[in-house]
Amino acid sequence: MKELRLMKGNEAVAEAAIRCGVDGYFGYPITPQSEILEHLMAEKPWEKTGMVVLQAESEVASINMVYGGAACAKKVMTTSSSPGISLMQECISYIAGAELPCVILYVVRGGPGLGTIQPSQADYFQTVKGGGHGDYRLIALAPSTVQEMYDFVGLSYDLAFKYRNPAMILSDGLIGQMMEKVYLEDYEERWTDEYIAEKHPWATNGRAGNRKNNIITSLELQSDRQEKVNLRIQEKYRQIEENEVRYELINCENADYYFVAYGSSARICQKAMELAAEEGIKVGLIRPITLWPFPKKIIKELGQKSKGILTVEMSAGQMVEDVKLATECRVKVEHFGRMGGIIASPVEIVNALKTKIIGG
Repeated sequence: MKELRLMKGNEAVAEAAIRCGVDGYFGYPITPQSEILEHLMAEKPWEKTGMVVLQAESEVASINMVYGGAACAKKVMTTSSSPGISLMQECISYIAGAELPCVILYVVRGGPGLGTIQPSQADYFQTVKGGGHGDYRLIALAPSTVQEMYDFVGLSYDLAFKYRNPAMILSDGLIGQMMEKVYLEDYEERWTDEYIAEKHPWATNGRAGNRKNNIITSLELQSDRQEKVNLRIQEKYRQIEENEVRYELINCENADYYFVAYGSSARICQKAMELAAEEGIKVGLIRPITLWPFPKKIIKELGQKSKGILTVEMSAGQMVEDVKLATECRVKVEHFGRMGGIIASPVEIVNALKTKIIGG
């Protein structure tokens, strides 16, 4: 039977990690996600499940610890916020190049630079376009509720291990700090070494029997071999784009206009839709759940039947570029957003729709 609790989004992530059998959490405190490490230390999961919880000396150290654990096919994760994720980018690209599964929670705050500790969505580019180097992708999930903060931890591990690819949960300070009811699942058992050896024979878990050495690396000095690695990885990405697109449609059946928004902005857009309906404006909401792979097909299909699309982001406009690409510029697409940690109001969003799309 599921357990019901009132929790912050950050606490829900920590609890999900404990309950879905995570082997190791390696992190470093940074606002606005420090409650994750605090919750883990308070719950002492090493006494319940054997989970390792370690505050590393830096974000660079924590992501490299994740690299090592992932190479052993252990369920490992880290969490951070904007400046911390910036420090992790080099190793994240290493993990992607080595084709290793792990989960990274990203609670975005305002920037650029040290910026503010208030919520933002200005790190979309860093997440879906690659903040590190090379032709790599992260599976990116965007929760809009505290329940999804909890649920997406397990989902991220499923996808990360299915495709041997790092998965990122892209949230923001608003969802990380807000409190909602959360249904918690029963505890899962951690994987045994025997299970890992059977299900993940690529893992560096000690040479057994007559098998060859497992070598985990993203380094290949011969260009022709490196190209073959890239071609194989790109084919994997095409499979992810074909099979793992997730989105939510709200009141899209007879809409004349659409909002496209994710995370906190999608929640605010739902109230903006109600206000617009009171004025006789029929607006639907397309909420991307996977930011990569991006729901290009449904945005193209619905967008080209509409009178216009307004993307709503807590940024200067980043996802709007992917929406324009999805619609192939055959429908008017505009952006509305607030920056620096300011959250747009539903009234502001409706006014932006009327001035930028309807009357623009």
